[in-house]
Amino acid sequence: MKRPLVACVTTLLTLALVAAPVGPARAVSTNDIDAYLTEAMAATGLPGMSAVVTHRGEVLHTAGLGHDSTGAPITPDTPMRVASVSKSFTAMAVMTLVDAGRIALDEPVSRQLPEFAPADARADRITVRHLLNQTSGLSDRTVDIGAAESAPTLAGYVASLRTGRLAAEPGTRWFYCNANYEVAARLVEVAGGMGFGDYLRQRVLGPLGMTGSAAGDREVRPARGYNSLFGAWVPRRERHMAAGGAGGAGGVVSTAADLGRWLISQTGHGPQLVTSRSLTTMHSPSAVGDYGMGWGPDTVSGAELLVHSGNLFTYNAVEAIDPASGYGFAVLTNGAGLYDETYEILTGLVALTRGQTPAAPGSRRQLIEIALAVVALVAVGLGVLGVLRSRRWAGRRAGRPAWRIGLRLAPVLLPVALFAVYPQLISFLTNGRTVTWAQLTYFAAPLTVAFAAVAVAALATAGMRLIRLRSNIVAPAGTP
Repeated sequence: MKRPLVACVTTLLTLALVAAPVGPARAVSTNDIDAYLTEAMAATGLPGMSAVVTHRGEVLHTAGLGHDSTGAPITPDTPMRVASVSKSFTAMAVMTLVDAGRIALDEPVSRQLPEFAPADARADRITVRHLLNQTSGLSDRTVDIGAAESAPTLAGYVASLRTGRLAAEPGTRWFYCNANYEVAARLVEVAGGMGFGDYLRQRVLGPLGMTGSAAGDREVRPARGYNSLFGAWVPRRERHMAAGGAGGAGGVVSTAADLGRWLISQTGHGPQLVTSRSLTTMHSPSAVGDYGMGWGPDTVSGAELLVHSGNLFTYNAVEAIDPASGYGFAVLTNGAGLYDETYEILTGLVALTRGQTPAAPGSRRQLIEIALAVVALVAVGLGVLGVLRSRRWAGRRAGRPAWRIGLRLAPVLLPVALFAVYPQLISFLTNGRTVTWAQLTYFAAPLTVAFAAVAVAALATAGMRLIRLRSNIVAPAGTP
């Protein structure tokens, strides 16, 4: 799924990309794909990108463009973190064990994983299906996500949930919460008799020939990434992740070439890891939401697709399959900003297979960040002006009651108060998803810097006004 902070913006803007009437899926040439990706790379200014398009049992084309932060070229075989796209892999690992009779999809998780024991009696009714459909009732609002993500292992992650509660009765509400898939990954470890990364390699990645993929970065080193700051790409190191970076919610590292093999299998072609019934179950929505098991429906360029996207601190990724036509798509980038270009590029690739002429992706990220840069510069200017005029402001209000002065200062200090609760504010605006200070200094860096500039300017203005006012009180005008 798309990152909550940018999901709405990304979806609304990409809906405007289709320039030609909707048509049926058709054969698309590799030259068309290359030309489009080259144009998209130039228009978006991404540091690096890889992509793959498949059709039924065939990889039509893979491509790599740009470079990583060490200068190494990006190729179809360059590993990158795929973020929440990992959820579809975790769901597949669970379903292989369901088919083997070692996990029961509709039995309570607590019976199969006794260590899963949140402080809520309703948790005993959470089934494995609820986890994969994200209808367990677990929510970022009721689980200590910070404590959970600091756990170095999946066992530690599950143990940290003991203080958590549910936001709803299991099976009645949909909440996108990474905890569901970390618990599912731990269940794979217990039922599979080996570490989650080992099970994924032996039972999912290996049989598909995905030799350049893994859970975590110990075996496969991902390309170094970037963050976008006011239109410029800044090299950054990825931050600590849950379960040592090898969890089930966002720990998979993969390549465009490997994802081609994955997409082929997901469309029912090539090697199959589970029964056709289990594959259909993974792709089907739950009773209370559109989300399936690591996949969600979306209409892109007139095609009814199953999609999942993801973001980490310096990576974006998106995968999609078209069950009707057998096409599959994936786009990976080693850069993250406020606007997710991978989904926009995916839209163009789908348009090509629909016989449409996609509009070139624009420079929306740059425009958004330039606007934020202007906000920051204006805030600094107003802050300087406020400081310079503080003596005049204080002189006009000398001798007035403190409450009246407080009323005059309150609007100025409002940005300071809001910045103090900035993560909580963004979490509220993203439907309760927990957003941390660390995240806000990575992909949201331009917004954070602009907001900080406004808050500092306001604090400097209010502070200097109070200093000047106190000086007037201690030494009234005209006193030698």
